[in-house]
Amino acid sequence: MEELLTYSKEFFVDFILILNEMSPYLLLGLFVAGLMKVFLPETFIAKYLRKSNTKSAVNATLLGIPLPLCSCGVLPTGISLYKNGASKGATNAFMTATPQTGVDSILVTYAMLGLPMAIIRPVVALISGVLSGVVTNKITRKERGEEQELPQKITCAAPKRSLLQKWAEVFRYAFFSFLSDIARWLVIGTLIAAFISILLPDDFFTTQISKGIFGILLILVASMPLYVCATASVPIAAVLLSKGISPGAILVFLMAGPATNVASFTLIGNTLGKRSLVAYLLTIITASVGFGLLIDTFLPLEWFRVNNFVDACTHDVQSWKYWLQITSTIVLVGLILYIYIRKNIEKRKPMAQVKDAAV
Repeated sequence: MEELLTYSKEFFVDFILILNEMSPYLLLGLFVAGLMKVFLPETFIAKYLRKSNTKSAVNATLLGIPLPLCSCGVLPTGISLYKNGASKGATNAFMTATPQTGVDSILVTYAMLGLPMAIIRPVVALISGVLSGVVTNKITRKERGEEQELPQKITCAAPKRSLLQKWAEVFRYAFFSFLSDIARWLVIGTLIAAFISILLPDDFFTTQISKGIFGILLILVASMPLYVCATASVPIAAVLLSKGISPGAILVFLMAGPATNVASFTLIGNTLGKRSLVAYLLTIITASVGFGLLIDTFLPLEWFRVNNFVDACTHDVQSWKYWLQITSTIVLVGLILYIYIRKNIEKRKPMAQVKDAAV
């Protein structure tokens, strides 16, 4: 009984910690989804992202690489693109490339891991993103008839909205309408991630991972279900590199960690379908292992070293980051509870009306 209580406490703590890490980036992702919904013209999606071809995959990848969105922040943005007409290939390309890197994470990578890794990360994100789109297009070829259709053009002129109305629509869509669509699967994914977290020891990476292909595969399997954003993964990678783990395995962690987690598995599978999920995972696994082996085989070890000022650079941000995480978690949980309560009230209204009519 005491052991069960201990595990329950650890599960709750890990669940809150995962929420704290996710919430700021998820709220940012929801906000970006709202911006794209309101301000990104449908003609842009129709022209650059709707077709199931390589060009759309390249366009989606280039759109996503500079954005500072993690694997959870990219989910609402990517799925919103799909719901607004982007093809499955373009959507998968966007959601594969975007969380691996961003302007912020490239700068942090340069500061902590040096110039070679700062160059390699966006290049690998570009290649893996395009591959993800191409593979998705191939695997989902039989599903082309189910692809999203853009809303038909309205012949009469739509009422022109003011800038204030547009911004109100951004927040309404992002934090109510769209969050309502993904909240259930987001909670399920986070609960599963917390469960995995208590099963995986804290020193797993440094004690169990060896060099070579086995170490690369082990770090791949360990990092894929967990949540870590592209920028936050860099200090962890720096510690692992200083402990003697190979640069190839470090790249695998920097790719698979930010690009995947249990929440992304559930949401992509539920929204885009199982074939798209298979293409998404297959590309990340193949690309991360392949590039990891290439780095370990052909690039000199001297290129990859940890800068000494890592701890000094990261220490000062901990205080404001902590309060940002706590505030974001409270806001996110409050929004989800509000949506859940409102849905239940709306469900009960027809039942109450039927009872009144019967009386």
